Amino acid sequence: MDHKHVLRALSGLLTVLFAAMLSSTVVSVALPQIIGSLNGTQSQFTWVVTATLLASTASTPIWGKLADLFSKKLLLQTSIAIFVVGSLGAGFSQNTGQLIAFRAVQGLGMGALQVLVQVVIAAMISPRERGRYNGYLGGVMAVSTVGGPLLGGLITDVSWLGWRWCFFIALPFTVVASIALARTLHLQDVRRPDTKVDYWGASLIAAGVSLLLLWVTFVDNSFAWLSWQTAAMVTGALVLLGAAVRVESRVPEPVIPLHVIKRRDPALAIVASLAVGMAMFGGAVFLGQYFQIGRGYSPTEAGLLTMPMMAGVLVSSTVAGRLVSRTGKVKPAIVAGTVVLALGFLGLSMIDHETPLVAVSVGMAAVGVGVGMSMQNLVLVLQNTVPLNELGAASGAITFFRSLGGTIGVSVLGAVLASTVSTKITEGLTRLGIEVGDGGGTSTLNIKALPAPVQEVVRAAYGDATGRIFLISALIATVGVVAGLLLTPTTLRDSVDLPGRATDD
Repeated sequence: MDHKHVLRALSGLLTVLFAAMLSSTVVSVALPQIIGSLNGTQSQFTWVVTATLLASTASTPIWGKLADLFSKKLLLQTSIAIFVVGSLGAGFSQNTGQLIAFRAVQGLGMGALQVLVQVVIAAMISPRERGRYNGYLGGVMAVSTVGGPLLGGLITDVSWLGWRWCFFIALPFTVVASIALARTLHLQDVRRPDTKVDYWGASLIAAGVSLLLLWVTFVDNSFAWLSWQTAAMVTGALVLLGAAVRVESRVPEPVIPLHVIKRRDPALAIVASLAVGMAMFGGAVFLGQYFQIGRGYSPTEAGLLTMPMMAGVLVSSTVAGRLVSRTGKVKPAIVAGTVVLALGFLGLSMIDHETPLVAVSVGMAAVGVGVGMSMQNLVLVLQNTVPLNELGAASGAITFFRSLGGTIGVSVLGAVLASTVSTKITEGLTRLGIEVGDGGGTSTLNIKALPAPVQEVVRAAYGDATGRIFLISALIATVGVVAGLLLTPTTLRDSVDLPGRATDD
């Protein structure tokens, strides 16, 4: 496809990707009010987030593999329909049970859209030229990831809209994208009637990942780290994933191609992507909470205060994408990005409830620059090593591991934050002469309903505890730096398929 036709098709792809990512971030600042209006508990608050991440993460490699077997355009349209059903159901939910269920359906659509958009782009554009368009992709991810909380805050604060529009807001984008894709996306489908879908592998991967993430969600909350529940869930997850590896190594059409991800550069790209996902998702989720609870800003103000991160991702992804396209060298951008990401989180690890906003903004901008330079370029490293007929599975694999890292990051950092906050609130209330029970002082997120002295204790606890989780994010990002340094310096190829395979099949 020439540049003109690529841009026309890309407009629909980027629109639907924006809708999918927006649906995940727009509710972040509104979620406390949503759960409160539905009379939900703190456990249900966690499950609204976890259900979406579970469904999205577990289904990602399956969608990627299906893209190698069936019509990419038809799969994309199917995933849009699933996403729309989930969004409508979540918006009309009357209780938290319904909301959790429809957020899981929405997660299925989100996981599909995120990997299928990358697969379709890879099927249209060569790896070297893809860097030119990754700037647009990074820009969409920046606006949706960091601009979503701002939009969610505005929607929540406007009385004639309300929180339900946090779910409805993505629907107009999906309609526009569906029309655009139907008219502009024309891909040649290669039919392979002898191909089989690896249902056993897909089921074992989904079950193993789900059980592992359930353990991460509940450990140190519903049960202790050293308990029979931990032993049962971790052992069960390892057994299921071990069985999945055995199946994937034997079937002719695996969901996750082990022969691809066990190579040096794809394996390193996956490790780095896992680290970036853990650091980025964890950081983005808790920054909004820091501004609202730790600093006392409104949802709209909290969204505005995260703008430096959005600007960092937008600018760096555009600049890095063009440099990679011009030079064909991707390793320098990845190494520089992961280093800046680690330094940004290191700076944020020093914040407390009184840190000047300028210092917080500098740290957020560095995190944004690091994510923009590294995330999509890590996908390029993997896509550059596989033939066209394995593109979907390879893209699904790296997206899966990045989402898995993000899910684990949110769960682990959230557990650390909750534990630290509980300790600090207990200490603060004790100093005030208030007797604290076993639940500490963290049973409610409705800070305004608390007495003024207690409000100050809770805000200080959240503000001071947030720095600790960003220190963990910095350590995780360092793993990405090491993986990036170990990548082999290579030049991205100019062809869509591997040389010598363009006329195969």
